[in-house]
Amino acid sequence: MERREFLRQAALAGVVPVAASAAKTQPPDSETLVATLYNSLTEEQKGKITFPFGHPLQHKVDANWFITPHRISKFFTRDQQAMIEEIFRKLHNPDFVDKVMHHIQEDAAGLGNYTIALFGEPGKGKFEFVLTGRHCTARCDGDSVEGAAFGGPIMYGHQSGPSGNEPADHPNNVYWFQALRANQVFQALDGKQREKALLSVSPRAERATETVTIKGKTERFAGLPVSDMKRDQRELVRKVMADLLLPFRKKDTDEVMRFIQAAGGVENLNLSFYKNLDIGNDGVWDVWQLESSNMVWYFRGYPHVHTWVNIRA
Repeated sequence: MERREFLRQAALAGVVPVAASAAKTQPPDSETLVATLYNSLTEEQKGKITFPFGHPLQHKVDANWFITPHRISKFFTRDQQAMIEEIFRKLHNPDFVDKVMHHIQEDAAGLGNYTIALFGEPGKGKFEFVLTGRHCTARCDGDSVEGAAFGGPIMYGHQSGPSGNEPADHPNNVYWFQALRANQVFQALDGKQREKALLSVSPRAERATETVTIKGKTERFAGLPVSDMKRDQRELVRKVMADLLLPFRKKDTDEVMRFIQAAGGVENLNLSFYKNLDIGNDGVWDVWQLESSNMVWYFRGYPHVHTWVNIRA
């Protein structure tokens, strides 16, 4: 059966009546499929990959980790694997998702080598689906995690090609376009602005969940405040935000922008670039960050792309 038709039928067969009713008129979204997946699990499977909502493991994020030891291709039936893939796909912009799946294939030989966990019980209360593996921590929570965009901190990245050390132009890296857009902002800055924006040492050591720590309102932020930029420069920062959000589904990107607007808008962000990890010493900065009192979007393009995101209400 064609994949989307199978998933529609799977949702129709789900235990949650509201989800089944919705599936009659439209393709199931990720949240609906999470409920269907949960209800398809055997008791043995539930004992190994389900946890109470709020479990400490639910909040972890890292660049290369496995939330359980059970790889998707070996632990789940083919039908369940199809549901997991569709949940993951639907967390992304349909115009970008094939690039995401390409990086998953290149980084780990496919989604089957990733792992998932389910927290809580969808349809009966708060829940969260978390998928982890190389260059990926992705979440689907149906807004169960209050005040957290994407359901909590996420991580994405890509190593293009067999060598971990990508050249300065990062050929075929699916996320490098985001750094090029940020560097357009740097090129538009005047000399004094560049002095504020360009710093010596990368700001984050990438120690698992610690990497996405958000500073408090009273702490000093690195780099150049966007509020100190001219109007055309601020418009370029808005384009950076648009490119950062491009890979993700509209539901999540709308929530991100609501949180940013509620905290003072793009003008409340701080943009910083870092000299010490500049591949090729070409002045196209591989490491940069947007930060505020409710947001971290940290992009490290050395030796390939690692990106860490945490946005709160």
